[in-house]
Amino acid sequence: MTDPATGTPEPPPPSPWERGRTARAQGAPARLPLSRDRVVDAAFTVLDRAGLDGLSMRQVAAELGVSASALYAHVSSKDDLLELMYARLFDGFSIPSPDPARWQEQVRDYARSARQRLLAHRDMARISMAHAPFTAELLPHVEAVLAVFRVAGLPDRIAARAGDIISTYIDGFVLEEGLWRDRDRNRDRDRGAGREGDDPSPAPSDRREMAGEMQTYFASLPAAEFPHLRALSGLLMTDSSEERFDVGLEIILRGLASYLPDPKRRQNPQV
Repeated sequence: MTDPATGTPEPPPPSPWERGRTARAQGAPARLPLSRDRVVDAAFTVLDRAGLDGLSMRQVAAELGVSASALYAHVSSKDDLLELMYARLFDGFSIPSPDPARWQEQVRDYARSARQRLLAHRDMARISMAHAPFTAELLPHVEAVLAVFRVAGLPDRIAARAGDIISTYIDGFVLEEGLWRDRDRNRDRDRGAGREGDDPSPAPSDRREMAGEMQTYFASLPAAEFPHLRALSGLLMTDSSEERFDVGLEIILRGLASYLPDPKRRQNPQV
């Protein structure tokens, strides 16, 4: 028989002795060959689902439908895989040629972009903090960041430390954000596990509610003993991560600018 829609022969019906068997796949597509990029892609999938503590070579292999031993033709170890994942964050990322008149703006752009790249995957801040960016793939990025500081006029001793200070700030900030995300994830999981019928259990306060509670609490403290906490009660807590990040970054930039020999380059406030 021929399928009139396609003009191709239809497969014959199963014989009586084959009717109890599982049907065989007809024209099943060939499995994609394993590659380093596919291994890294699968590792990110596992990372986003299970976090760094749940990331293992066995889990990555299971995600790909292969044995764990098959991965070692493409990555030498879990640490090697983590380095590849970290390097992947910089794909398509570049820093413009250093401009001494815009050096602070360039650092802001770099820091904000780096934060967003770390936030794109769960626990990437932990991976970043554990791996120095001095591989062959990442050295051009390190060179570009140092160029921004040196061309701006920062003394070499300060320029050599500035990149590390900025990176540590970004990693630490995103790490805290990740802890809050995990807390929210665990809260949602616990709520789902604790539901009875259509009556979900009450959710704990989220960050915005907690910020409001902290502000109210600080404002209620005895003025004689806690004058500064009371005076700053409305400013100490905020639910805007972007605002907190930008203010902290600005503090660092103004500190770095104080080392510039040219006073004209020190003034570029944004906050």
